[in-house]
Amino acid sequence: MRPKILLVDDREDNLMSMEAILAPDGYTFVKASSGSQALKILLNEIDFALILMDVKMPNLNGFETAALIYEREKLKHIPIIFITANNYGEENVYKGYRMGAVDYIYKPINSELLRAKVSVLVDLYRKNHRLIEQEKRLIIINRNLEMEVTERKASEERVKELNRQLLENIALLESANRDLDRFAFMASHDLQEPLRKIRTFSDLLFVKYQQVLDTPAINYINRIQNAAVRMQTLISDILAFSRINNEKDTFVNYNLNIVLQEAIDELDSTIQEKKGRLEIQELPAIDVNPGLIRPLFENLLSNALKYSKKDEPPVINIRSEIITATTSNKEPVQYCRIYVQDNGIGFDQVYAEQIFDMFRRLHVHSEFEGTGIGLTLCKKIVEKHNGFISVQSKVGKGSTFIISLPVHQATVENTPATPSADADTLLMFGKK
Repeated sequence: MRPKILLVDDREDNLMSMEAILAPDGYTFVKASSGSQALKILLNEIDFALILMDVKMPNLNGFETAALIYEREKLKHIPIIFITANNYGEENVYKGYRMGAVDYIYKPINSELLRAKVSVLVDLYRKNHRLIEQEKRLIIINRNLEMEVTERKASEERVKELNRQLLENIALLESANRDLDRFAFMASHDLQEPLRKIRTFSDLLFVKYQQVLDTPAINYINRIQNAAVRMQTLISDILAFSRINNEKDTFVNYNLNIVLQEAIDELDSTIQEKKGRLEIQELPAIDVNPGLIRPLFENLLSNALKYSKKDEPPVINIRSEIITATTSNKEPVQYCRIYVQDNGIGFDQVYAEQIFDMFRRLHVHSEFEGTGIGLTLCKKIVEKHNGFISVQSKVGKGSTFIISLPVHQATVENTPATPSADADTLLMFGKK
């Protein structure tokens, strides 16, 4: 916007003269022929850079007009330069200053002097205008910041409330899980007694009356016995899962070769029956709960033996490596990564996450026995060790289970050093 200047003089030629002198500098002019007209203009327009006003005018002179102008608060910022043909003396000059004048220009007007003084005041007006605009922007910014702070405080309160509710829900879930674990343990434990009776009496029935029973009756008894065996296996697995949930997180530095050998010994008959071969590299000693690591190895080895190919003996390769990973806190953590690889039937990789779900089975029961809890137990055991488990598989090409366990746990109990396993006994099953 071009700065506006109010020219006040009762003579038209003086108004035209001032306008002609200042026009080259690009100002906008508003002209008034009297003090009264100037006051009327200022009722509607207040955005003037300055006022050039003649002192000697009829009715209202320049001093009186200036006094009336500055009675309005909104007009006090407009500087006034008095134009006069007379030297009124110092007293009148002081009077003019008291009325609000910022300067005097004497007639005949020196055009260069007028342009210079007007230029200075207009420059001050522009700077002041920019400051006002900046102040307005700062006020808006400050208001927005206050709103953001208010919204943030409200959000923080909402987050606190949500966190409180989350903690309450977690506490309720933990309590519910404990109740479910106790229920599963008690239910499984109590189910074993009637199940033992079913197996006992069905065995007695078969032994005592098999000579008089016809073929369908014998078939029915066999079905009862098979169902009871499956039920007992399922109960045992549920009890094992409950025990893992209730197991304390106690770790010792232990040689994994020892636990692995114990698992191999447990599955000795199955390995011999399937003519399986184990190719094992020596494993390190890390911080573990040995009582949990053994069923981890047992389930993984049993799984590899169970899903072997009918026309090809199972070969299970077990190896490990130590890797360093960066946590969310950007702290390096060492992991022992264990690979359990088989040459079995495999499965589609799309089911790699689902096979760790409770009771999840990818094959029909009639083809492969099992409860669908074994791999769930494995995942639970690994999570108890603050680790991870995953699988890579391909139909007809076998599967590789990958277990990553921290080498060092936060809390480790002091125990005597564990003996190292004989590496020769782990090279191949049948030479131990």
